[in-house]
Amino acid sequence: MYAVISTGGKQYRVSKGDTIQIEKLNKKEGDKVLFEKILLISDKGKVSIGKPFLEKGKIEGVVKSQGRDDKISIIKFNRRKHFRKQAGHRQSYTKVEITKIAEDK
Repeated sequence: MYAVISTGGKQYRVSKGDTIQIEKLNKKEGDKVLFEKILLISDKGKVSIGKPFLEKGKIEGVVKSQGRDDKISIIKFNRRKHFRKQAGHRQSYTKVEITKIAEDK
């Protein structure tokens, strides 16, 4: 059984027991997360597709950790123009373990 969910502007294919790294949520470690934007649920060949989201269905997870990705460098440079800009960015994330996928009939 797997599902496709939408969170943080991205889509993720998840199964029970999977750990996914998503955009930062304002939750603490150990808190439960309920994903409401369910695009698809597949169970043993039976597929339910939402238009655009499923009305019935439940996907729950538990926050495992909060963190930040590695730093990426943004460099803008024009030769012979005396122009150089440099910046860095670290994206915050939340790791969530999927604990339950249920499709309500």
